[in-house]
Amino acid sequence: MRESYSMYHQEYIIMAEYRMLQTENLQGIYVIPSYANSLLWFGVIFVRSGVYEGGAFRFTLTLPEKFPDDNVPVVTFTSQLYHPAVNATSGELILNEVFPQWDKKQNHIWQILKYLHWIFNNLHLKSPANIEASDAFKTNRKVFMEKVKECIMSSIDHIYDDPPTEDKHYITFKPYDPEIHDNAKNVMLKSSKTNESSHGISWVQPGSFQSFSKEDTT
Repeated sequence: MRESYSMYHQEYIIMAEYRMLQTENLQGIYVIPSYANSLLWFGVIFVRSGVYEGGAFRFTLTLPEKFPDDNVPVVTFTSQLYHPAVNATSGELILNEVFPQWDKKQNHIWQILKYLHWIFNNLHLKSPANIEASDAFKTNRKVFMEKVKECIMSSIDHIYDDPPTEDKHYITFKPYDPEIHDNAKNVMLKSSKTNESSHGISWVQPGSFQSFSKEDTT
C-alpha cells in the first residue's frame, strides 16, 4: 500500500512539473512524457537563432527512479549534435555545472530545458563535454562551423523519419498538407485562452523547417 502511494505521489509530482513548464517561455522546445513511462520524456528543439539556426534536434529527458528524491535528470540528444556541452559518444548534455545536485525544493524540469535552450547561443563552457568541439570553437571557427552545418542538415534530413518506438507520445512530424492541416491550424488560432499553454505540434510550416505553433503566429 505504501509503495502504491509513493508511485501515485510521484506521478502527481511529474505531472505537476509538466504543467509548470507549459507556463514557461520555452520557445522552440516541445516535450511530452512517454505514454508508457512517465520517467522518460521525448523532446525536440527548433533552434531559431545563432550558429545552430535551422536545426531541429531531438532529445530525451530521463528522470531517475526516485525522482524528485534522487540524482539530476539526464538529457540525451538522439540527433547528431556537435556541441561543446554534448558528449560526442553518448549524446548526453553536461549539466553538472548548473545542477551539481538535484534539490527538489529549488530545481525543476523547466530549468533544465531553459538551460538546453541557452546552450545553443552560449558555447563557452568551463568544463566542456566535447573537448574537440570546444577547442575548434575557440581556435578554428571554420572547422567548427562546417561540423555544425553538418549537424543542422542531418537534423533536417531526418525530421520526417519513422518513429524508433511504438510509444504513442513520441513526437512525429509530417510535411505540411493544406487539406489536412489548414483546418487544424484555424482551430488552434481560434481556441480559447485555456488552451494556450499547449505545446503539441505535428507538422512544420510549408517551405521551411520552422515549427508551427500558436505562439509563432501571433
